[in-house]
Amino acid sequence: QVQLVETGGGLVQAGGSLRLSCAASGRTFSNYVMGWFRQAPGKEREFVAAISWIETTDYTDSVKGRFTISRDNAKNTVYLQMNSLKPEDTAVYYCAAKSGSGYYVPREYDYWGQGTQVTVSS
Repeated sequence: QVQLVETGGGLVQAGGSLRLSCAASGRTFSNYVMGWFRQAPGKEREFVAAISWIETTDYTDSVKGRFTISRDNAKNTVYLQMNSLKPEDTAVYYCAAKSGSGYYVPREYDYWGQGTQVTVSS
């Protein structure tokens, strides 16, 4: 089992920044692909970013150049630095972990955090 706890959400004005953190406990963190997803009211959960165990990364197009995912295996933590935030980034952000390859499909992830709310005001 892997337990994931997200922190760092909040209310920010458009153009501002937030850094989300996801602390993992349980099995060997460094073996997992770590992903960030988000879900806005009335919408499906969507892929935001992911990082592999060798630190290759990928992002959804709408956040490229604004968001950065990183991991610190010594601290069992993955981060999502979000800059130039827009109102359309408003959502609950979830951290997730999976073994194997692939980044984009939520149902392929084995473990999920409880989510943290990000609200961007215009």
